[in-house]
Amino acid sequence: MTLAVALQKRLGAFTLDVDFTAGSGVTIVFGESGSGKTTLLRCVAGIARPEAGRIALGDRVLLDTRRGVDVVPARRRIGFVFQQLALFPHLTAAGNIGYGIAHLSAAERHDRILAVAGSFRIDHVLDRRPAGLSGGERQRVGLARSLVTDPEILLLDEPLSALDYATQSRIIDDLRRWNDSRHIPILYVTHSQREVFALGNRVLLLEAGRIVSEGRPNDVMDMPAHDRVAELMGFENLLEAVVLGRRPDSGVMTVRLGGTAIDLETPLVTAEVGEPVRVAIRAGDILVATERPRGVSARNLLPATIAALHRRGALVTLAARLASNHPVDIEVHVTPAACAELGLQPGRTIWLVIKTHSCRPVRAL
Repeated sequence: MTLAVALQKRLGAFTLDVDFTAGSGVTIVFGESGSGKTTLLRCVAGIARPEAGRIALGDRVLLDTRRGVDVVPARRRIGFVFQQLALFPHLTAAGNIGYGIAHLSAAERHDRILAVAGSFRIDHVLDRRPAGLSGGERQRVGLARSLVTDPEILLLDEPLSALDYATQSRIIDDLRRWNDSRHIPILYVTHSQREVFALGNRVLLLEAGRIVSEGRPNDVMDMPAHDRVAELMGFENLLEAVVLGRRPDSGVMTVRLGGTAIDLETPLVTAEVGEPVRVAIRAGDILVATERPRGVSARNLLPATIAALHRRGALVTLAARLASNHPVDIEVHVTPAACAELGLQPGRTIWLVIKTHSCRPVRAL
C-alpha cells in the first residue's frame, strides 16, 4: 500500500509545499521545530485542510481539492498518536483502547483489545486507569488505541519524546514487530536521530515547509547535501572552504579552509575547482593525539591548540584552534578517561586526526 501526498498549506511566514510517496513501513518526518512536520500529519489525517492538494492511499482518494473530494477524518481509516496522549482518566486501559471500536460486538471488541494489548505487552494492566500506569504503559495504551481500529495509515507525532531510553527501545521493538505483519505506511515525526535509525525505512527532511532531502536514513543523515541539513543531522563543525583540486580516479578532492593554508582531503562531490563549499565534520569523528601521528591511514593530520575544554556528562568537549594566521575553531569530543590519560588542558598543543570520509563537503543553502 502506498500513500501519495502533494499539498500546499499556508503557515504564516511560509507555505508547506510537499510532494512525496510513502510505501509500507516507517517514513520518518524530520526537521527543526516550525518546519511543518505536525501540520503535514494533520493534513493527511484531515484535521487541517490545505489550500490545494491531493492525498491518496493506493486507489482510494482521501483529498482532491480540484475535484472537491475531502473525506472526513473518521472515514479515512487513519490512526493518529499525538505527543500528548489525552487518555480518558475515568476509563481503564481496556476502555481507552476500545473507545474507537464501540460499534463492534462485545465479543469482537474484547478479542481486538486483547490482541493489540498482547502485541504491546500491556495485557496485564487492562483493568487499571491511566493514573495507575507508568509513562511507558500509557504510551503503549495510546498506540494500542490507534491500532485497534485496524488503520490503513498510522501517524505518530513524537510519541516517545517523554520516555527514558530503555522504555523507548522496548516500544520501538514492539512497533516494528507490529508493522512487520501489517505492512501499512507510517509517518513518524521525531527530533531523535536514534529513532530515525532504529525505525526508519525512509526519511523526509523538512526545512521551512519544503522537503530538502529524502532517502534512506544513512544517505540523508550521514551524507547531507546542504549545510542546513548537516546542522539538523548533528554535525557540530561546518568549516568554510574552497575546492583546490579533484582526483576522480581516487574518489577524493582537496579543499582549503577559508583564509588559511590548511588543506583537507574529502570525498569527491560535484563541486568544481575554485567553488566554495562547507565541510561538515562530527565532533565525535575526530581523534586527538599529543604528538604528530606516524603510520596512520587517516589523511588529515592538523596541528591545533586547546582553547578550552568542558565536561558534559559522559563527554569532554574540546574547543581546538587550528594553527593558522586565520583562526579556525573545531569542536572535538573525547571521553573523560582519554582526556585524563592524555593530560589534555587549555593551551596544550595537539594533533587532530580526521579520516577523509569523516569530512562531508556540503553546499550552503
